[in-house]
Amino acid sequence: MTQPNSSLQASRPTATRSTNQYNKWVIVSFTIDTLVILVSLISAYFIRFQTGVVGFGVVDSAGLTLGSYSGHILFGVVLMMLVLTNFRFYSKGKMLSYINTLQVILKSTVVWIIAFLTLSLVLKFDPPISRVFCAIGLCMIVMLLPLWRAVLWRILSSEKQAVCLRQRAIAVGWSSNFDQAREAFCNAPDREFDIIGLVTPPEGKFECPPPEEIPVLGEYDRLEALLQLGVCQMVIVADDTLRNGNLLRLASLCEKEIIDFKLIPTCFRVLISGLHLESVGGIPVLGISRLPLHSVFNQYIKRLIDILGAVVGLLLAAPIIGIFGLLIYKESPGPIFYRQRRLGANGRIFEMIKLRSMKLDAESAGKAGWTVKDDPRCLKIGSLMRKLNIDEVPQFWNVLVGDMSLVGPRPERPELIQKFKEEIPHYNARHNIKPGITGWAQVNGLRGDTDLSERVRFDLHYIENWNVIFDIQIMALTFFKREGAC
Repeated sequence: MTQPNSSLQASRPTATRSTNQYNKWVIVSFTIDTLVILVSLISAYFIRFQTGVVGFGVVDSAGLTLGSYSGHILFGVVLMMLVLTNFRFYSKGKMLSYINTLQVILKSTVVWIIAFLTLSLVLKFDPPISRVFCAIGLCMIVMLLPLWRAVLWRILSSEKQAVCLRQRAIAVGWSSNFDQAREAFCNAPDREFDIIGLVTPPEGKFECPPPEEIPVLGEYDRLEALLQLGVCQMVIVADDTLRNGNLLRLASLCEKEIIDFKLIPTCFRVLISGLHLESVGGIPVLGISRLPLHSVFNQYIKRLIDILGAVVGLLLAAPIIGIFGLLIYKESPGPIFYRQRRLGANGRIFEMIKLRSMKLDAESAGKAGWTVKDDPRCLKIGSLMRKLNIDEVPQFWNVLVGDMSLVGPRPERPELIQKFKEEIPHYNARHNIKPGITGWAQVNGLRGDTDLSERVRFDLHYIENWNVIFDIQIMALTFFKREGAC
Protein backbone atom coordinates (compact mmCIF):
# COMPACT_ATOMS: atom_id res chain seq x y z
CA MET A 1 0.00 0.00 0.00
CA THR A 2 1.33 3.43 -0.91
CA GLN A 3 2.38 5.46 2.12
CA PRO A 4 0.84 8.92 2.49
CA ASN A 5 3.22 11.79 1.95
CA SER A 6 4.27 14.34 4.54
CA SER A 7 1.87 17.02 3.28
CA LEU A 8 -1.08 14.77 4.07
CA GLN A 9 0.39 13.88 7.45
CA ALA A 10 0.73 17.57 8.20
CA SER A 11 -2.96 18.07 7.52
CA ARG A 12 -4.04 15.81 10.38
CA PRO A 13 -4.46 18.59 12.98
CA THR A 14 -6.68 20.46 10.51
CA ALA A 15 -9.13 17.58 10.37
CA THR A 16 -9.73 17.64 14.12
CA ARG A 17 -9.95 21.42 14.20
CA SER A 18 -13.54 21.33 12.95
CA THR A 19 -14.69 19.23 15.90
CA ASN A 20 -12.79 21.39 18.40
CA GLN A 21 -14.16 24.64 16.93
CA TYR A 22 -17.67 23.24 16.80
CA ASN A 23 -17.51 22.09 20.45
CA LYS A 24 -16.20 25.51 21.48
CA TRP A 25 -19.01 27.36 19.73
CA VAL A 26 -21.63 24.95 21.12
CA ILE A 27 -20.44 25.72 24.66
CA VAL A 28 -20.41 29.46 23.98
CA SER A 29 -23.84 29.49 22.33
CA PHE A 30 -25.39 27.19 24.93
CA THR A 31 -24.11 29.39 27.77
CA ILE A 32 -25.26 32.66 26.22
CA ASP A 33 -28.61 31.14 25.14
CA THR A 34 -29.18 30.16 28.77
CA LEU A 35 -28.32 33.66 29.98
CA VAL A 36 -30.55 35.30 27.34
CA ILE A 37 -33.52 33.11 28.35
CA LEU A 38 -32.80 33.81 32.03
CA VAL A 39 -32.73 37.57 31.38
CA SER A 40 -35.94 37.25 29.33
CA LEU A 41 -37.83 35.54 32.16
CA ILE A 42 -36.47 37.88 34.84
CA SER A 43 -37.54 40.81 32.64
CA ALA A 44 -40.94 39.16 32.26
CA TYR A 45 -41.24 38.99 36.06
CA PHE A 46 -40.54 42.72 36.49
CA ILE A 47 -42.86 43.69 33.63
CA ARG A 48 -45.65 41.52 34.99
CA PHE A 49 -45.40 42.35 38.70
CA GLN A 50 -43.52 45.64 38.95
CA THR A 51 -45.22 47.77 36.27
CA GLY A 52 -48.73 48.79 35.30
CA VAL A 53 -49.32 45.29 33.90
CA VAL A 54 -49.81 44.10 37.50
CA GLY A 55 -53.40 45.31 37.30
CA PHE A 56 -54.17 43.17 34.28
CA GLY A 57 -56.03 39.94 34.96
CA VAL A 58 -56.64 38.28 38.29
CA VAL A 59 -53.48 37.87 40.33
CA ASP A 60 -52.53 38.25 43.98
CA SER A 61 -49.15 39.96 43.78
CA ALA A 62 -48.96 40.70 47.52
CA GLY A 63 -45.79 39.20 48.93
CA LEU A 64 -44.53 38.13 45.51
CA THR A 65 -40.81 38.75 45.19
CA LEU A 66 -38.20 37.76 42.66
CA GLY A 67 -36.96 35.21 45.19
CA SER A 68 -40.37 33.55 45.49
CA TYR A 69 -40.60 33.37 41.69
CA SER A 70 -37.02 32.24 41.16
CA GLY A 71 -37.99 28.57 41.11
CA HIS A 72 -40.52 29.26 38.32
CA ILE A 73 -37.91 31.20 36.36
CA LEU A 74 -35.21 28.54 36.69
CA PHE A 75 -37.68 25.82 35.75
CA GLY A 76 -38.68 27.85 32.67
CA VAL A 77 -35.03 28.29 31.67
CA VAL A 78 -34.24 24.57 32.01
CA LEU A 79 -37.41 23.62 30.13
CA MET A 80 -36.65 26.01 27.27
CA MET A 81 -33.09 24.71 26.93
CA LEU A 82 -34.39 21.14 26.84
CA VAL A 83 -36.87 22.01 24.10
CA LEU A 84 -34.18 23.79 22.04
CA THR A 85 -31.86 20.82 22.41
CA ASN A 86 -34.66 18.45 21.38
CA PHE A 87 -35.03 20.41 18.12
CA ARG A 88 -31.27 20.03 17.46
CA PHE A 89 -30.65 23.74 17.98
CA TYR A 90 -26.93 23.13 18.32
CA SER A 91 -26.35 21.13 15.17
CA LYS A 92 -23.96 22.64 12.62
CA GLY A 93 -26.72 23.07 10.06
CA LYS A 94 -28.79 25.15 12.49
CA MET A 95 -25.83 27.23 13.62
CA LEU A 96 -24.73 28.03 10.06
CA SER A 97 -28.24 29.02 8.86
CA TYR A 98 -30.09 31.94 10.45
CA ILE A 99 -33.38 30.90 8.81
CA ASN A 100 -33.11 27.46 10.42
CA THR A 101 -32.30 29.17 13.72
CA LEU A 102 -35.45 31.30 13.58
CA GLN A 103 -37.60 28.30 12.69
CA VAL A 104 -36.33 26.35 15.70
CA ILE A 105 -36.85 29.31 18.04
CA LEU A 106 -40.44 29.79 16.92
CA LYS A 107 -41.28 26.09 17.20
CA SER A 108 -39.54 25.80 20.55
CA THR A 109 -41.31 28.76 22.14
CA VAL A 110 -44.72 27.37 21.18
CA VAL A 111 -43.86 23.98 22.67
CA TRP A 112 -42.29 25.66 25.69
CA ILE A 113 -45.27 27.78 26.72
CA ILE A 114 -47.68 24.84 26.37
CA ALA A 115 -45.40 22.55 28.37
CA PHE A 116 -44.67 25.26 30.98
CA LEU A 117 -48.33 25.96 31.69
CA THR A 118 -49.27 22.28 31.66
CA LEU A 119 -46.48 21.23 34.02
CA SER A 120 -47.22 24.13 36.36
CA LEU A 121 -50.76 22.79 36.79
CA VAL A 122 -49.65 19.17 37.18
CA LEU A 123 -46.86 20.01 39.63
CA LYS A 124 -49.04 22.60 41.45
CA PHE A 125 -46.52 25.43 41.52
CA ASP A 126 -46.64 27.65 44.60
CA PRO A 127 -47.25 30.50 44.04
CA PRO A 128 -49.38 29.63 41.01
CA ILE A 129 -47.78 30.50 37.69
CA SER A 130 -49.06 33.63 35.94
CA ARG A 131 -50.16 33.04 32.35
CA VAL A 132 -49.44 36.69 31.59
CA PHE A 133 -45.91 36.17 32.91
CA CYS A 134 -45.51 33.19 30.57
CA ALA A 135 -46.83 35.18 27.60
CA ILE A 136 -44.49 38.10 28.34
CA GLY A 137 -41.60 35.66 28.81
CA LEU A 138 -42.35 34.09 25.43
CA CYS A 139 -42.35 37.52 23.76
CA MET A 140 -39.07 38.46 25.43
CA ILE A 141 -37.42 35.20 24.31
CA VAL A 142 -38.70 35.65 20.76
CA MET A 143 -37.22 39.16 20.71
CA LEU A 144 -33.89 38.68 22.49
CA LEU A 145 -32.81 35.19 21.43
CA PRO A 146 -32.94 35.94 17.66
CA LEU A 147 -31.00 39.19 18.26
CA TRP A 148 -28.15 37.38 19.98
CA ARG A 149 -28.28 34.54 17.45
CA ALA A 150 -28.03 37.09 14.61
CA VAL A 151 -24.72 38.25 16.09
CA LEU A 152 -23.52 34.64 16.41
CA TRP A 153 -24.59 33.87 12.85
CA ARG A 154 -22.70 36.89 11.51
CA ILE A 155 -19.57 35.57 13.19
CA LEU A 156 -20.01 31.95 12.09
CA SER A 157 -21.02 32.82 8.53
CA SER A 158 -17.64 34.40 7.84
CA GLU A 159 -15.66 32.03 5.64
CA LYS A 160 -12.85 31.78 8.19
CA GLN A 161 -15.15 30.43 10.89
CA ALA A 162 -17.44 28.47 8.56
CA VAL A 163 -14.52 26.51 7.10
CA CYS A 164 -13.37 25.60 10.60
CA LEU A 165 -16.83 24.37 11.54
CA ARG A 166 -17.41 22.24 8.46
CA GLN A 167 -16.26 18.66 8.34
CA ARG A 168 -13.54 17.73 5.85
CA ALA A 169 -14.80 15.14 3.38
CA ILE A 170 -13.16 12.85 0.82
CA ALA A 171 -15.21 11.73 -2.18
CA VAL A 172 -14.85 8.24 -3.64
CA GLY A 173 -15.19 8.41 -7.42
CA TRP A 174 -16.99 11.10 -9.39
CA SER A 175 -20.06 11.14 -11.62
CA SER A 176 -21.99 13.65 -13.70
CA ASN A 177 -24.98 13.32 -11.35
CA PHE A 178 -22.83 14.02 -8.30
CA ASP A 179 -21.20 16.94 -10.09
CA GLN A 180 -24.63 18.57 -10.46
CA ALA A 181 -25.50 17.79 -6.84
CA ARG A 182 -22.21 19.30 -5.67
CA GLU A 183 -23.02 22.61 -7.36
CA ALA A 184 -26.19 22.78 -5.30
CA PHE A 185 -24.86 21.88 -1.86
CA CYS A 186 -21.57 23.76 -2.23
CA ASN A 187 -23.58 26.98 -2.55
CA ALA A 188 -25.60 26.22 0.59
CA PRO A 189 -24.36 28.33 3.54
CA ASP A 190 -25.58 25.71 6.03
CA ARG A 191 -23.67 22.80 4.51
CA GLU A 192 -21.80 20.82 7.13
CA PHE A 193 -18.85 19.62 5.05
CA ASP A 194 -16.34 20.61 2.37
CA ILE A 195 -14.87 18.18 -0.14
CA ILE A 196 -11.10 18.48 0.27
CA GLY A 197 -10.12 15.76 -2.18
CA LEU A 198 -11.13 12.53 -3.83
CA VAL A 199 -9.86 9.07 -4.60
CA THR A 200 -10.50 6.94 -7.66
CA PRO A 201 -13.26 4.32 -7.40
CA PRO A 202 -12.34 0.63 -6.96
CA GLU A 203 -12.61 0.13 -10.74
CA GLY A 204 -9.87 2.73 -11.17
CA LYS A 205 -11.62 5.20 -13.51
CA PHE A 206 -13.81 8.20 -12.87
CA GLU A 207 -17.18 8.17 -14.63
CA CYS A 208 -16.54 11.80 -15.64
CA PRO A 209 -13.60 14.19 -15.10
CA PRO A 210 -13.67 15.71 -11.58
CA PRO A 211 -13.32 19.48 -11.05
CA GLU A 212 -9.78 20.77 -11.34
CA GLU A 213 -9.98 22.58 -8.00
CA ILE A 214 -10.49 19.31 -6.09
CA PRO A 215 -7.21 17.35 -5.84
CA VAL A 216 -7.03 13.62 -6.50
CA LEU A 217 -5.40 12.18 -3.38
CA GLY A 218 -4.70 8.77 -4.86
CA GLU A 219 -6.22 5.43 -5.70
CA TYR A 220 -8.95 3.64 -3.77
CA ASP A 221 -6.40 1.34 -2.09
CA ARG A 222 -4.88 4.41 -0.45
CA LEU A 223 -8.12 5.42 1.28
CA GLU A 224 -7.55 3.39 4.44
CA ALA A 225 -4.18 5.06 5.01
CA LEU A 226 -5.76 8.49 4.48
CA LEU A 227 -8.45 7.72 7.05
CA GLN A 228 -5.88 6.47 9.54
CA LEU A 229 -4.05 9.78 9.20
CA GLY A 230 -7.19 11.62 10.21
CA VAL A 231 -7.14 13.95 7.20
CA CYS A 232 -10.95 13.89 7.01
CA GLN A 233 -14.01 13.18 9.11
CA MET A 234 -16.30 12.05 6.31
CA VAL A 235 -16.29 9.84 3.23
CA ILE A 236 -18.86 10.50 0.50
CA VAL A 237 -19.66 8.04 -2.28
CA ALA A 238 -19.80 10.10 -5.48
CA ASP A 239 -19.90 7.23 -7.99
CA ASP A 240 -23.35 5.99 -9.11
CA THR A 241 -21.89 2.71 -10.36
CA LEU A 242 -20.23 1.55 -7.12
CA ARG A 243 -21.30 -2.03 -6.47
CA ASN A 244 -23.08 -3.12 -3.29
CA GLY A 245 -20.10 -5.21 -2.15
CA ASN A 246 -17.78 -2.24 -2.41
CA LEU A 247 -20.29 -0.04 -0.61
CA LEU A 248 -20.47 -2.47 2.31
CA ARG A 249 -16.68 -2.73 2.54
CA LEU A 250 -16.37 1.05 2.40
CA ALA A 251 -19.01 1.53 5.10
CA SER A 252 -17.24 -1.08 7.27
CA LEU A 253 -13.89 0.68 6.78
CA CYS A 254 -15.39 4.04 7.84
CA GLU A 255 -16.98 2.42 10.88
CA LYS A 256 -13.63 0.91 11.90
CA GLU A 257 -11.84 4.26 11.57
CA ILE A 258 -14.73 6.21 13.21
CA ILE A 259 -15.39 8.21 10.05
CA ASP A 260 -18.82 9.41 8.89
CA PHE A 261 -20.03 7.56 5.80
CA LYS A 262 -22.39 9.32 3.40
CA LEU A 263 -24.14 8.01 0.32
CA ILE A 264 -25.84 10.73 -1.72
CA PRO A 265 -28.65 9.22 -3.85
CA THR A 266 -27.95 11.27 -6.98
CA CYS A 267 -30.37 9.12 -8.95
CA PHE A 268 -33.04 11.39 -7.44
CA ARG A 269 -32.92 14.64 -9.39
CA VAL A 270 -36.39 15.84 -8.42
CA LEU A 271 -38.08 16.83 -5.14
CA ILE A 272 -34.89 16.11 -3.20
CA SER A 273 -36.04 17.91 -0.05
CA GLY A 274 -38.88 15.38 0.34
CA LEU A 275 -36.49 12.43 0.24
CA HIS A 276 -36.88 10.46 3.45
CA LEU A 277 -35.57 7.17 4.81
CA GLU A 278 -38.09 5.21 6.82
CA SER A 279 -38.29 1.71 8.20
CA VAL A 280 -41.02 -0.69 7.06
CA GLY A 281 -40.91 -4.02 8.88
CA GLY A 282 -37.29 -3.37 9.73
CA ILE A 283 -36.40 -2.79 6.07
CA PRO A 284 -35.09 0.69 5.10
CA VAL A 285 -37.19 2.33 2.38
CA LEU A 286 -36.03 5.49 0.62
CA GLY A 287 -38.63 7.65 -1.05
CA ILE A 288 -40.27 11.05 -1.43
CA SER A 289 -42.77 11.50 1.38
CA ARG A 290 -42.16 14.75 3.23
CA LEU A 291 -42.97 17.61 0.89
CA PRO A 292 -44.58 20.58 2.67
CA LEU A 293 -47.93 20.22 0.91
CA HIS A 294 -48.16 16.54 1.80
CA SER A 295 -49.19 17.80 5.22
CA VAL A 296 -52.98 17.95 5.61
CA PHE A 297 -52.60 20.97 7.89
CA ASN A 298 -50.60 22.85 5.23
CA GLN A 299 -53.18 21.92 2.59
CA TYR A 300 -55.99 23.39 4.69
CA ILE A 301 -53.97 26.54 5.39
CA LYS A 302 -53.27 27.03 1.69
CA ARG A 303 -56.91 26.36 0.81
CA LEU A 304 -58.14 28.88 3.41
CA ILE A 305 -55.82 31.54 1.98
CA ASP A 306 -57.04 30.65 -1.53
CA ILE A 307 -60.70 31.07 -0.58
CA LEU A 308 -60.14 34.40 1.17
CA GLY A 309 -57.94 35.66 -1.65
CA ALA A 310 -60.40 34.52 -4.32
CA VAL A 311 -63.36 36.27 -2.65
CA VAL A 312 -61.42 39.51 -2.25
CA GLY A 313 -60.01 39.18 -5.76
CA LEU A 314 -63.42 38.71 -7.36
CA LEU A 315 -64.88 41.69 -5.51
CA LEU A 316 -62.00 43.95 -6.53
CA ALA A 317 -61.86 42.58 -10.08
CA ALA A 318 -65.59 42.93 -10.84
CA PRO A 319 -65.39 46.53 -12.18
CA ILE A 320 -62.16 45.72 -14.05
CA ILE A 321 -63.81 42.73 -15.73
CA GLY A 322 -66.80 44.91 -16.65
CA ILE A 323 -64.69 47.70 -18.19
CA PHE A 324 -62.38 45.45 -20.17
CA GLY A 325 -65.27 43.21 -21.14
CA LEU A 326 -66.87 46.17 -22.90
CA LEU A 327 -63.57 47.06 -24.62
CA ILE A 328 -63.15 43.46 -25.81
CA TYR A 329 -66.70 43.32 -27.18
CA LYS A 330 -66.26 46.67 -28.92
CA GLU A 331 -63.10 45.52 -30.72
CA SER A 332 -64.24 41.95 -31.38
CA PRO A 333 -67.96 41.27 -30.85
CA GLY A 334 -68.54 37.92 -29.20
CA PRO A 335 -67.95 36.25 -25.82
CA ILE A 336 -65.71 38.25 -23.51
CA PHE A 337 -64.63 35.16 -21.60
CA TYR A 338 -62.46 32.40 -22.98
CA ARG A 339 -62.63 28.89 -21.53
CA GLN A 340 -59.74 26.57 -22.15
CA ARG A 341 -59.08 23.00 -21.01
CA ARG A 342 -56.08 22.80 -18.70
CA LEU A 343 -54.44 20.04 -16.68
CA GLY A 344 -54.73 20.43 -12.93
CA ALA A 345 -53.51 18.61 -9.82
CA ASN A 346 -53.06 14.85 -10.21
CA GLY A 347 -53.88 15.00 -13.91
CA ARG A 348 -57.46 16.29 -13.53
CA ILE A 349 -58.79 18.32 -16.48
CA PHE A 350 -60.64 21.58 -15.77
CA GLU A 351 -61.77 24.65 -17.71
CA MET A 352 -59.70 27.74 -16.98
CA ILE A 353 -61.49 31.09 -17.44
CA LYS A 354 -59.74 34.12 -18.91
CA LEU A 355 -60.77 37.42 -20.44
CA ARG A 356 -60.52 36.88 -24.17
CA SER A 357 -57.39 38.60 -25.48
CA MET A 358 -57.41 37.13 -29.00
CA LYS A 359 -59.60 37.13 -32.05
CA LEU A 360 -62.44 34.63 -32.16
CA ASP A 361 -60.73 32.58 -34.87
CA ALA A 362 -57.30 32.52 -33.16
CA GLU A 363 -57.20 28.71 -33.15
CA SER A 364 -59.40 28.00 -36.13
CA ALA A 365 -56.74 25.59 -37.45
CA GLY A 366 -57.33 23.46 -34.34
CA LYS A 367 -53.65 23.44 -33.39
CA ALA A 368 -52.80 24.20 -29.76
CA GLY A 369 -49.80 26.36 -29.03
CA TRP A 370 -48.35 29.17 -26.97
CA THR A 371 -48.65 32.81 -27.77
CA VAL A 372 -45.47 34.57 -28.83
CA LYS A 373 -44.23 38.14 -28.84
CA ASP A 374 -46.17 40.41 -31.22
CA ASP A 375 -48.62 37.57 -31.92
CA PRO A 376 -50.87 38.76 -34.80
CA ARG A 377 -53.83 36.90 -33.25
CA CYS A 378 -53.91 39.27 -30.26
CA LEU A 379 -56.49 42.02 -29.96
CA LYS A 380 -55.16 45.52 -29.39
CA ILE A 381 -56.76 45.59 -25.96
CA GLY A 382 -55.53 42.02 -25.49
CA SER A 383 -51.89 43.10 -25.63
CA LEU A 384 -52.51 45.59 -22.84
CA MET A 385 -54.40 43.04 -20.77
CA ARG A 386 -51.62 40.49 -21.07
CA LYS A 387 -48.98 43.06 -20.21
CA LEU A 388 -50.87 43.95 -17.02
CA ASN A 389 -52.06 40.36 -16.34
CA ILE A 390 -55.66 41.60 -16.46
CA ASP A 391 -56.73 38.67 -18.65
CA GLU A 392 -55.99 36.38 -15.68
CA VAL A 393 -58.36 37.98 -13.13
CA PRO A 394 -61.41 35.76 -13.90
CA GLN A 395 -59.30 32.83 -12.69
CA PHE A 396 -60.18 33.88 -9.15
CA TRP A 397 -63.34 31.91 -9.86
CA ASN A 398 -61.25 28.81 -10.65
CA VAL A 399 -59.52 29.33 -7.32
CA LEU A 400 -62.79 29.71 -5.44
CA VAL A 401 -64.23 26.45 -6.80
CA GLY A 402 -61.00 24.59 -6.08
CA ASP A 403 -59.59 23.98 -9.56
CA MET A 404 -56.64 26.28 -8.98
CA SER A 405 -54.68 28.00 -6.23
CA LEU A 406 -53.56 31.61 -5.97
CA VAL A 407 -49.95 30.45 -6.25
CA GLY A 408 -48.61 27.41 -8.04
CA PRO A 409 -47.23 26.17 -11.37
CA ARG A 410 -49.09 27.57 -14.36
CA PRO A 411 -51.47 24.99 -15.85
CA GLU A 412 -50.80 23.82 -19.40
CA ARG A 413 -53.06 22.43 -22.09
CA PRO A 414 -53.42 18.63 -22.12
CA GLU A 415 -52.56 18.52 -25.83
CA LEU A 416 -49.15 20.06 -25.13
CA ILE A 417 -48.41 18.02 -22.01
CA GLN A 418 -48.46 14.71 -23.88
CA LYS A 419 -45.36 15.95 -25.69
CA PHE A 420 -43.72 17.79 -22.80
CA LYS A 421 -43.76 14.90 -20.33
CA GLU A 422 -41.71 12.81 -22.77
CA GLU A 423 -39.22 15.56 -23.61
CA ILE A 424 -38.79 17.57 -20.39
CA PRO A 425 -37.33 15.72 -17.37
CA HIS A 426 -39.60 15.79 -14.30
CA TYR A 427 -42.26 17.81 -16.13
CA ASN A 428 -45.21 15.91 -14.63
CA ALA A 429 -43.83 16.28 -11.09
CA ARG A 430 -45.23 19.84 -11.13
CA HIS A 431 -48.75 18.37 -11.18
CA ASN A 432 -48.38 17.16 -7.59
CA ILE A 433 -50.15 20.36 -6.49
CA LYS A 434 -52.87 22.63 -7.85
CA PRO A 435 -51.83 25.06 -10.59
CA GLY A 436 -51.84 28.74 -9.74
CA ILE A 437 -52.79 32.14 -11.13
CA THR A 438 -49.22 33.19 -10.47
CA GLY A 439 -46.10 31.27 -9.54
CA TRP A 440 -42.41 31.35 -8.77
CA ALA A 441 -41.48 30.84 -12.42
CA GLN A 442 -43.83 33.62 -13.57
CA VAL A 443 -42.47 36.27 -11.20
CA ASN A 444 -38.99 35.39 -12.44
CA GLY A 445 -40.01 36.24 -16.00
CA LEU A 446 -40.64 32.67 -17.20
CA ARG A 447 -44.01 32.68 -18.92
CA GLY A 448 -45.29 32.45 -22.45
CA ASP A 449 -42.66 31.53 -25.04
CA THR A 450 -39.78 30.87 -22.60
CA ASP A 451 -37.49 27.97 -21.68
CA LEU A 452 -39.78 25.23 -20.40
CA SER A 453 -37.01 23.31 -18.65
CA GLU A 454 -36.14 26.41 -16.65
CA ARG A 455 -39.81 26.95 -15.76
CA VAL A 456 -40.04 23.36 -14.50
CA ARG A 457 -36.95 23.91 -12.34
CA PHE A 458 -38.54 26.97 -10.70
CA ASP A 459 -41.86 25.13 -10.21
CA LEU A 460 -40.16 22.21 -8.50
CA HIS A 461 -38.24 24.60 -6.25
CA TYR A 462 -41.59 26.09 -5.20
CA ILE A 463 -43.11 22.65 -4.49
CA GLU A 464 -40.13 21.63 -2.37
CA ASN A 465 -39.90 24.88 -0.41
CA TRP A 466 -43.54 25.90 -0.02
CA ASN A 467 -44.59 27.92 2.99
CA VAL A 468 -47.11 30.67 3.63
CA ILE A 469 -44.45 33.42 3.57
CA PHE A 470 -43.20 32.15 0.19
CA ASP A 471 -46.75 32.40 -1.21
CA ILE A 472 -47.14 35.95 0.10
CA GLN A 473 -43.77 36.89 -1.40
CA ILE A 474 -44.78 35.54 -4.82
CA MET A 475 -48.15 37.30 -4.73
CA ALA A 476 -46.42 40.59 -3.87
CA LEU A 477 -43.85 40.15 -6.66
CA THR A 478 -46.64 39.48 -9.16
CA PHE A 479 -47.54 43.16 -9.13
CA PHE A 480 -43.99 44.15 -10.08
CA LYS A 481 -42.98 41.34 -12.46
CA ARG A 482 -45.12 41.63 -15.55
CA GLU A 483 -42.84 40.23 -18.20
CA GLY A 484 -44.42 38.07 -20.84
CA ALA A 485 -45.53 37.89 -24.39
CA CYS A 486 -49.00 38.21 -25.75
